[in-house]
Amino acid sequence: MNLEEIPKTDIWTLYEKMRNYNNLVNLYGDTDKNYRMYNGNQWEGLKIDGIEPVSLNFIKPIVKYKLAVIHSNNYAVVYSAENIEETDFKDIANKTCELLNKKARKIWEKDRFDKKLRKFTKDSAINDEGIIYVDYDEEKNMPINEVIYKADVGYGNENSDDIQSQPYIIIRQRKSVSEVQELAKNKGLSDDKLEYIVGDNDTSDATGDSAKYEINDNCWFITKIWKEKGQVWFAQSTKYVDIVKPTNTKLSLYPLVHMCWEEKVGYSRGEGEVRQLIPNQIEVNKTIMRRALVAKKTAYPQTIVNTSKIRNPKAINRIGGVIETDSQTVDDVKKIINTTQPAQMSTDVDKLQNDLITITRELAGAGDIATGEVNPESASGRAILAVQNASQMPMNEQLETLKDCVDQLAKIWLDMWKTYAVDGLTVENEVKDTLTGQSTMQLVKISYEILDRLQADVKVDITPKSPFDKYAQEMSIENMLKAGYFNSQKLSELEVYVSLLDDDSSMPKQKMEEAINHMKAVQERISQINSQAQQLEAQASKFIGEQQDITAIGEIGANLYNQANMV
Repeated sequence: MNLEEIPKTDIWTLYEKMRNYNNLVNLYGDTDKNYRMYNGNQWEGLKIDGIEPVSLNFIKPIVKYKLAVIHSNNYAVVYSAENIEETDFKDIANKTCELLNKKARKIWEKDRFDKKLRKFTKDSAINDEGIIYVDYDEEKNMPINEVIYKADVGYGNENSDDIQSQPYIIIRQRKSVSEVQELAKNKGLSDDKLEYIVGDNDTSDATGDSAKYEINDNCWFITKIWKEKGQVWFAQSTKYVDIVKPTNTKLSLYPLVHMCWEEKVGYSRGEGEVRQLIPNQIEVNKTIMRRALVAKKTAYPQTIVNTSKIRNPKAINRIGGVIETDSQTVDDVKKIINTTQPAQMSTDVDKLQNDLITITRELAGAGDIATGEVNPESASGRAILAVQNASQMPMNEQLETLKDCVDQLAKIWLDMWKTYAVDGLTVENEVKDTLTGQSTMQLVKISYEILDRLQADVKVDITPKSPFDKYAQEMSIENMLKAGYFNSQKLSELEVYVSLLDDDSSMPKQKMEEAINHMKAVQERISQINSQAQQLEAQASKFIGEQQDITAIGEIGANLYNQANMV
C-alpha cells in the first residue's frame, strides 16, 4: 500500500495549515521551552565538562504564588431565570434554576472540577493559554470537561481571542490506531477504508519532551467544529480517512473555553507568566555557574609538590601518611611541598545574582510582601488580610478572567442540557419535612419542554477560602453571634446586612443566606406547630364544652324525672 498516492482528507489539509502557522510563530518550540523552564530543566542541550549544571529556579515559586492567589476562592455556578414576562411560567422557571444549581454542584464534585480548573489555569500561567473542551455523556446527561494543551487546538482566526466568533476550530487528539479503527467501524466504514487508518511517528510537535516517544501504534485524530446559521457542526477524520461526516450538534455555543493569562493584542493565545522571566532566569543560572566554577578553581587551597624530591608521592594525599624525602632535611620541606592561598571573589557577583532574583520577583508581583511575609503573631487576621488583598490587586485581571471562564462553561452546560436532555433531566433534590425538619433526597425530573422554554442567565458566586480569610470569617461570625444577630428578632436586620455584602466578600454570603433560610424555615415550623396547637386547643375546648352541656342536660332530665315521680 503506497500511502503517498492516497489523497489527504480536507480536514487534514486544514490541520496542516494550522501546523504551518504554529511553526511560523514558534508555538510548539515555545511550549516545550516554557514547561522545561518551569519544571527546572533549564539547561536543555548544554554540554559542559568539569562542573554540574546549576540552576536556581525562581520561575516556579512565582507561578505557584500567582496560581495560589487566583485559587484562594471557591466558585459556585448560580443560574437565574429570565422568563420575567411569562407570569404563568415564572415560578416554574425559578424552581428549575434552583434544581440546575444543584445539578451544577453535583457535576463540579463528580468531574473533580477543582483539580481540572487548577490544571487549566496552570497551563495558562506557564504557556499563555489554558483550554477546556466539553464533551457530553448522553447516558448520564452530564457534561465532561477535558483540559487540553494549546498546541492541540487551532483557530480559524488566530488574531482574535473570542472563541464564539471563530469561523472554525481544529482539535487534535493522539489516539491508538485500534481505538480509531473501532470508532470508524461503529460509524459504518468498510474494511478497505479501515486499512488507511495507520500509525505514524509524527510526534515532533506533541506537547512535552516525553510525548515525543510512544509505545503503541498511534495516530492523530482531528476534529473540526464550525457554525452554520447559529448552530455548531462537527466532523472528524484521520490523515487519509473521514471518520464522521459533517454533523449538526444543534448546540448554539462552541463547547470550548480558553483562558489567556494576559491579553496580547492581535493574537488569540495571549501572553503567559513564564516567557518574559526566561532571560533573567538564564542569566541567574549563568551567574551561579560562574561563581561555582571560580569557587572550584580558586576558593580552596591547592597543593604544589616537587615530586622529584619525594620517594613516595602517593603518601601526599593520604591522611596521616609518612612522606619520605630524598636527601632533604625537615627544615627544607616547604621548598618541595606548599599550598596556594584561596582567592577572594568580588562581592559584586553575589549582589548581582541576588538583585536579579529579588527585582525579578518584585516586578512580577511576587516579592516578599506580596507573598505574605507578615508575622501573624504581631498582626490581626483582618490586618494580614488587608496587606494580602492590597498586594494581590495586580492579580484582579486573572481573577476576573477565570470568573468569566467559569461563567462561559456554565452557559455551555446549560446549552447542552437544553439540546441533549430530550427525555428530561433528573436531579437530586433535598426536601425538608415542615414538621420534623428532617431532610430526605428525592429524584425530580425536569421535562425537556421546561428546559427548552427556560431562559436563564449565569452568575458565578465567589467565596474566599485562604487561612486568613477563614480566620476573619470565623471572628466576624462569632461577633455577630455575640451581638445576637442570629436571633429571630433581628432576622430582618441580618437579611439587610447580607444583601449588602459583595459576592466576593470575605464573609461567606452564600452560607449566610442559607442560615437565614434555615431560620425562616424554623420560624415557619414553629408557627405551624403553634397554629396546630391552637386548633387542637380550640377543638378540646369545644369538646369540653359539649361534654359540660351534656352533663347539664342530664342533670335537668334527672330533676324533671324526680319531680314527676314525686307528683
